[in-house]
Amino acid sequence: MGNADTKLNFRKAVVQLTSKTQPIDATDDSFWDQFWSESVTNIQDVFALVPGAEIRALREESPNNLATLVYKAVEKLVKTVDSSCRTHREQQTALNCARLLTRVLPYMLEELEWHSFFWSSLPAAAENESVPLAQSLINAICDLLFCPDFTVASTKRSGPERAEELSSMDSCEYIWAGGVGFARSPARNAQHEAARTELLRLLLTCCSETIYKPAHQAASHHNKWIAYLTSADNRHALPLFTSLLNTVCSYDPVGIGLPYNHLLFADTVEPLVEVALQMLIVALDHDTSNAVSEYSDENLPDNLFINYLSRIHRDEDFQFVLRGVTRLLNNPLAQTYLPNSAKKVALHQELLVLFWKMCDYNKKFMYYVLKSSDVLEVLVPILFHLNDSRADQSRVGLMHIGVFILLLLSGERNFGVRLNKPYTATVPMDIAVFTGTHADLLVVVFHKIITTGHQRLQPLFDCLLTILVNVSPYLKTLSMVASTKLLHLLEAFSTPWFLFSQPHHYHLVFFLLEMFNNMIQYQFDGNSNLVYTIIRKRSVFHALANLPHEHTAIARSLAAARPARPPHRSRSTESVREAAMEGSRPAQPAEPGTLNATLPDTPAITAMTERESAHPRDQLLPQRSGGDGQDGEKEEDHNDNKKRDHKDRKNERHGDSDSRENCLNNKEGWTPTGEWVASWRGRLPLQTIMRLLQVLVPQVEKICIDKGLTDESEILRFLQHGTLVGLLPVPHPILIRKYQANAGTAAWFRTYMWGVIYIRNVDPPIWYDTDVKLFEIQRV
Repeated sequence: MGNADTKLNFRKAVVQLTSKTQPIDATDDSFWDQFWSESVTNIQDVFALVPGAEIRALREESPNNLATLVYKAVEKLVKTVDSSCRTHREQQTALNCARLLTRVLPYMLEELEWHSFFWSSLPAAAENESVPLAQSLINAICDLLFCPDFTVASTKRSGPERAEELSSMDSCEYIWAGGVGFARSPARNAQHEAARTELLRLLLTCCSETIYKPAHQAASHHNKWIAYLTSADNRHALPLFTSLLNTVCSYDPVGIGLPYNHLLFADTVEPLVEVALQMLIVALDHDTSNAVSEYSDENLPDNLFINYLSRIHRDEDFQFVLRGVTRLLNNPLAQTYLPNSAKKVALHQELLVLFWKMCDYNKKFMYYVLKSSDVLEVLVPILFHLNDSRADQSRVGLMHIGVFILLLLSGERNFGVRLNKPYTATVPMDIAVFTGTHADLLVVVFHKIITTGHQRLQPLFDCLLTILVNVSPYLKTLSMVASTKLLHLLEAFSTPWFLFSQPHHYHLVFFLLEMFNNMIQYQFDGNSNLVYTIIRKRSVFHALANLPHEHTAIARSLAAARPARPPHRSRSTESVREAAMEGSRPAQPAEPGTLNATLPDTPAITAMTERESAHPRDQLLPQRSGGDGQDGEKEEDHNDNKKRDHKDRKNERHGDSDSRENCLNNKEGWTPTGEWVASWRGRLPLQTIMRLLQVLVPQVEKICIDKGLTDESEILRFLQHGTLVGLLPVPHPILIRKYQANAGTAAWFRTYMWGVIYIRNVDPPIWYDTDVKLFEIQRV
């Protein structure tokens, strides 16, 4: 009963505050202290006893009382820091202030007029007159996050009289977990972890001003909360960054591995890791222009979190971070004999954002990841989530971030080389069974996304095929299953009705032909399965070479438009059930009640990659001056004729780039013409494949007739030992389309990150029912 009475008293204080239209005196401590007394002991109570509607009413009708409430709460936090938060009562007061501020702040941040309020000075405490309210709050939170006997274990002698002064102690001694830059691993303490979680949740709420900006403003908006938190003015920037990173990367959900132990004991680490990971990726969100606004010369301070992240360089630190990230990424995929016996965590979306930022800000880390097979520990969970999410409309964002990461990695030669490692199926995926490498897994999953995903994934097709083209020169042995999948894609994409239905569809054919050319020119010896499949499906290439471009033929193709049929299967793959092209299949609905955050449009592949295309496409990639195609990855013959031909092809593209742009801008009213088809049909890179068919088809037919073969294994053996040296055209240069940072993906990642954080914070629902503008929340 006593607990119910104290909650009732707290509720009465809230009603009293919201019902009074006259300002309540700031010196009336007996009234204000009711809000952080020991009346409530958890954040769920605060959210239940302080309804959002009443906070809004208070903001509109009694703004002075709301301002005083926040001032007094921040002042109380500052005072607990000044007294070093030594007693249990002070610690409870600090937590209750944090809970109340976590509840109230989103309703203030949603109103633009209140933003400047936080950057005004505290009315009391003359010595702090120049310190804005937001800075006082962040300073107090950061001090409390390294408070001995409250959030960290004291290394000094215990007792209130021996406590260190928070304002002067070195917080680097109190980093929460061992790892990067800190060798010692402090003992775990559930109470300390719970206190850190609540304070970090408040810090995350403070930094959420971004979600109340419309998408077109968010790119140029500079979040002063994040800027101050990550600046040199925050003396805890280094230990806080290290603590967040180490807490995430040292977390092992399985622990000592006792079955069902997560059901027997409350885990205070998972909530801490979750909010620490969210706080870390938010603090690393950064606009490189560094100007406060276009109308101001004032610059923001350097983001020290990004600075520290970019300076990590020791192999053991890279290994610690990579092992931590891959452990958590692979955790949901682990199979156990006893169902649900091991703890599963759902941190994969935030982990992928962190991995992206680490690769983006620290190139040494990315090269470290790529120089060993550990990159496959990242690849497999990404492919698992891509395959698992392909038909779920609420997980489009997860699909995009997985593809963006693979696009980034595929720009490096080592990624393609690593894909040749054999894949042993240990992850449950509903894909065709195959024996082969990780490259085969990549092809099979991409094929499944394209053929059985939903229509909202179509903007990703260019990205998926760009990844395959980037890795294709290094793939040594593609399996029969993967080879058949690739030819199935070409067959579907090259049907006249599909090619003529949209002005950009023919680009997909160019990508696939370039991939085949790369593998024939550079990896012919090991890819007999692919060569055999190309020979079997030679009619597809002949049809492409003779594609009709007369007006009547185009009209006839469009009139007969229907989903592409799956290609005929060979005996070696007849167990593989080919699905029809279903790019227009509607997405399956998510579970009822699922929240879904909207996302910006997918940036075009032209904006995301920086390399000239190896095949002549209408300005698909930005023009670069000089020897643009000459890249460090190339393996080419430096002869003048080829350079001249390459330059000529580039010049040809200038002519129809404008018309392509107009086509894309007017898709609804666009109709294909014979001139349009002729403009790109003659540039299809078919020479290498046609030459291969010209040489090998007669040889294969002769063997079949002479030996009366009905089994393809003999043909494959012949192809394995064959060679086309000197018979094919001069090898073309390997041109890798590397990812390049751009405003489109920066805006996309910011929106996606905050959408994930919004939806993951439902207990308590920090931002629920507030007027979010960065994205729309749809209840599925």
